[in-house]
Amino acid sequence: MSQYIDDKKLVELEEKANDARELLIEMLVEAGSGHTAGPLGMADIFTAMYFHVLNHDPKNPEWAERDRFILSNGHICPIRYVSMAMAGYFPIEELKTLRKFGTRLQGHPERLRLPGVETTSGPLGQGLGQACGIAYGARMDGKKFRTYCAMSDGEHQSGVLWEAVMFAGKNKLSNLTGIIDRNNIQIDGFTEDIMPLENLRAKYEAFNWHVLEIDGNNIEAFVDATHEAAAIYEKPTVIIAHTIPGKGIKEIEFDYNWHGKPPTPEEAKKFLNELRTLGGKIKSEHQ
Repeated sequence: MSQYIDDKKLVELEEKANDARELLIEMLVEAGSGHTAGPLGMADIFTAMYFHVLNHDPKNPEWAERDRFILSNGHICPIRYVSMAMAGYFPIEELKTLRKFGTRLQGHPERLRLPGVETTSGPLGQGLGQACGIAYGARMDGKKFRTYCAMSDGEHQSGVLWEAVMFAGKNKLSNLTGIIDRNNIQIDGFTEDIMPLENLRAKYEAFNWHVLEIDGNNIEAFVDATHEAAAIYEKPTVIIAHTIPGKGIKEIEFDYNWHGKPPTPEEAKKFLNELRTLGGKIKSEHQ
C-alpha cells in the first residue's frame, strides 16, 4: 500500500506526468496513428499509479502479491505503455514501435505480448467484469492485493459494464477500485449529447458502491482517493475522475476531434514545445 504523499513526492510525480506527456506525443507521431486526448488527460493518474499507488515490481511482473491494474478502455494504452516504460518494465526506446508490425505495443494491449499487462483489452465495457473476477478470486484465496480498473466514461453506454457494477456491489468487493476517466468525450462528440451518462454518482450508489469524485488531473486528490478506497471494507469504490482531454496542450483540450487521431510532425513539434515550457514552469514553481 502506498504512503500518503508529501510535497517532494508530489512535485516529482507532477514532473514525471509532464515527461510522460512528452513521450506520449513522440510515440504517437512516430506511429502515425493512435489516440491523443484521452492518454494526455490520464497522464496524471497513470503516473500516480505506477510511481506511488500500485504495489508492483517491474523486474518481476508476475509477482503473485502484486496489485492488479486492469485497463478496460484499451485505446488509451499509449499512456499505459509510457508509464510502464518509465517504471522499468521495458526500454523507453521501444515506445517508438507503437502500432508497428510485430511490436509488443499493439494499438490495444495484449496480455501475452507484454509482461505487466494483466488483460487483453479492446471491446469496451469488458474490463470491469474481468476486474470483478480477479477481485472475487483474490477474496476466495485470501489474497491481500487490490484490483484497480480504469474505465472510460463512454463505455458506460455498454450494458455489460453495468452487469459487472451490479456483481461487485452485490458481492461487496471492497478490494476493488474502479477509476472512471470522466472526460465527457467520445469519438463522435460529447457523451451527454450522444448518450447521457449522468447521474453517474447516483447510479453507482444505487448498486452499493462507495463513490468519490475528484479532479483527475490533481495527483494529490487522486492519491488521497485511493487511500480512502482502501479504507472502505463493506463495498467496492469507484473514483469518478474528472479529467481534461488533451491536458497540457491548450489548443486541443476539450476537443473531441482529438479522441482518436495522432499529431502530425508539425503539430507534434509545437505540442512538445508547449509541454517543455510547462515542465519548466513546474520545476521553477517548486524551487
